[in-house]
Amino acid sequence: MVADVRFTATAVIAQPITGGLLMWQTGTSASESWLVIALAFYVFAGMFWLPVVFMQIEMRDLARRAVTDHAPLSPRYFRLFRRWFAFGFPGFGSVALILWLMIAKPALW
Repeated sequence: MVADVRFTATAVIAQPITGGLLMWQTGTSASESWLVIALAFYVFAGMFWLPVVFMQIEMRDLARRAVTDHAPLSPRYFRLFRRWFAFGFPGFGSVALILWLMIAKPALW
């Protein structure tokens, strides 16, 4: 969980900064259709990533409690895990589409 937060949070902060610098250096307009859509997918991915952070924290706490109590993981843990897993598909899919948009730079309108 720590690695996920560190790497993802760093990317969330660095991407807009480095992307803005690249736009400035290349003279890319913020109104380019591929960029507008990529930014929308960036927000969309964030909508799935942010709740995952809180799910992971709760899952960690539930796992620690199970170890301390010498008990099996609670049903809540497995519900959170299924939700965490489901949130990965739109989150990762959005990032994959962003990558494609940045490489292909299609004129969409």
